[in-house]
Amino acid sequence: MATTNSSTHQLVVLGVALALVGGLYVLPKGIVKPKEGKGELNSDAARTANRDGGGPATNGSKAEASSGPVPATATENNGPGAEAAPHTSATPAQRQELSTLLKQYAAAKDAAARNKAATALAHRYETVQRYDSAGYFLEQVAENQPSAQAWQRAADAYFQAYSFATTQERVALLGGKARDLYGKVLKAEPGNLDAKTNLGMAYMTSDNPVQGVSLLREVLEADPRNEKALYNMGILAVQSNQYDKAVTRFKDLVKVNPKSVNGQFYLGVTLARTGAKDEARTAFLAAKSLSADPALAASVEEELAKLK
Repeated sequence: MATTNSSTHQLVVLGVALALVGGLYVLPKGIVKPKEGKGELNSDAARTANRDGGGPATNGSKAEASSGPVPATATENNGPGAEAAPHTSATPAQRQELSTLLKQYAAAKDAAARNKAATALAHRYETVQRYDSAGYFLEQVAENQPSAQAWQRAADAYFQAYSFATTQERVALLGGKARDLYGKVLKAEPGNLDAKTNLGMAYMTSDNPVQGVSLLREVLEADPRNEKALYNMGILAVQSNQYDKAVTRFKDLVKVNPKSVNGQFYLGVTLARTGAKDEARTAFLAAKSLSADPALAASVEEELAKLK
């Protein structure tokens, strides 16, 4: 995932899979509304879910039944039979376009034609939020024409799908794909901090989360102003109830980018947890002033009420 936070800062809760393995380990795409307990967090996560649809047979788009992830072959999950499980987030025209492109990909006679069709398919799958399918086709392009940029495009798509996965099975599958591909990026470009940050976050739900923390620390050693790494280290501190450390990370983040809505919001959350109510109030109001999102405004008001 090459970007940090989405342009619209809607309140979302974490995916169920992340809660199952310990929570806030993947960069949220918007504000994650704080909850008083893990039970409530898990319950809300199940209700609101995310772009992964909430079930083991979903594949990266909201409330879409599908034949599952795309770990092996395009035809298994993205071939002509895919019309039997249409995208609920795609228009009929988009579904028809995907069907046409899939046929072009299958009929391609040479690598150039196949890469062209695969690239177009990846773009269209991203449009309908099927990031795992996009990752699959971008990986095919990278295998045909290897480069750090090509590997990162594929890795970013898988990381996007991983970020919204809602079951442990899909967290493991998509996180593993992201780790493998980011590893190829870093082999070619050891100084690629964006890839290293995402790789670190992908390790957080693996058998070696310590490696993830080490990678994030390496990023901050190389670039102490790296917004994504600061944000994620703050989130990890929140998850481990180290609110003092989290406050430091979010303060550093808003110094780098005072207009970070997520940074200001989480700074308010963590300051409130440490008892610094006046500072927390200031941070919450700063977050509210930076976004016209009514959901954010409602959440800020809720948090401000707790400070009285």
